[in-house]
Amino acid sequence: MRNVCQRFNSIIDSYYPYQTLITLCLAYNSIGDDGVEHLADALQYNTTLTTLDVGHNEIAKIGAQHLGDALQHNTTLTVLSLIRNRIGDVGLQYFAAGLRHNATLTTLNLARNGIDGVGAQYLGDALQHNTTLTTLNLSGNGIREVGAQHLAAGLRHNTTLTTLYFQNNGIGDVGAQYLADALQQNTTLITLNLAGSRIREVGAQHLATGLRQNTTLTTLDLWENEIGDDVIHEIDQLVAWNKSGRKR
Repeated sequence: MRNVCQRFNSIIDSYYPYQTLITLCLAYNSIGDDGVEHLADALQYNTTLTTLDVGHNEIAKIGAQHLGDALQHNTTLTVLSLIRNRIGDVGLQYFAAGLRHNATLTTLNLARNGIDGVGAQYLGDALQHNTTLTTLNLSGNGIREVGAQHLAAGLRHNTTLTTLYFQNNGIGDVGAQYLADALQQNTTLITLNLAGSRIREVGAQHLATGLRQNTTLTTLDLWENEIGDDVIHEIDQLVAWNKSGRKR
């Protein structure tokens, strides 16, 4: 598979049908950091590819650095999936540097990449500067309370993100409070998934408080948390008001 990535540029240059390639799926190919280096080199100069899936490929911090560099130069890629790799916090630091300067990527999947609170800090900072990303998937990482705080800081200043998949990150009540505070200032987020986040009654009350000042969130998934019916009903009502567009 590494040979395929290494010859990516020459293939595109040699065969006309590939010169208009817009979607490329290389998932489940174990290309690793070496393979993604060649792919990233091609991305810096490619002007047609809009969707790239390199999930399940054992990509770690070095590969993330190559992709981050490519994002600073690429001007066409809009969808990138890195699900189930090994990017981690250091890799995300490199990747986030590219994301800060990228002006085309709209959808990014970083689910299950071993990211914790430190990595979330890099990403939260990138969200304050990025102006194109609309969908971000961070599900199944170990971001927890501290990471939620950093992402919430990014959400307060971000003006483009509409969908955040943040389920199964163990943020608990404290993390829910950070996000609730961000919801009072954020004016673009429409969908937020917090399923399986270890949120209980106190955290849910914070979310309800945040929603009272929010007019844009229309979907909030709190499945598989330990929240009572009364506060769930209140949250559902607040979300329904936003969805209807009516004033409270």
